[in-house]
Amino acid sequence: MTNTKENVLKVLEANKVGTLATVQNNKPHSRYMTFFHDELVLYTATSKLTHKVEELEKNPFVHILLGYNGEGLGDSFIEYEGKAHLTDSKETIDKIWNEELEKWFDGKDDPNLIILEIQPQYIRLMNIDGDPEELRF
Repeated sequence: MTNTKENVLKVLEANKVGTLATVQNNKPHSRYMTFFHDELVLYTATSKLTHKVEELEKNPFVHILLGYNGEGLGDSFIEYEGKAHLTDSKETIDKIWNEELEKWFDGKDDPNLIILEIQPQYIRLMNIDGDPEELRF
């Protein structure tokens, strides 16, 4: 598992933009998001006014794809299933805040800023030396 975890962390470190899928009207709804990580926990900032917040309040389970760069079979990527928790804690916002977020928010104290903290339930690492590798939680 250690080697798998290390390989997953390499993909997370090298790839910040991926797709986040939620459930809307019993159907998947995907969008691109920027992700930050602390070990295997993912974080992404969003506005409290978005549809994804409404969707997560009804169903907190998400699916995330990170890592495929279009180079072909050799590209490693992860399929990440998790459970999202909405938080506006100052500690969490301070942990992930960076200048890029200023494009969407009026600083760390923007009243619409909320963070999705996503705890992994299952991670599948693809295209690493053949067979997929899995982490279950």
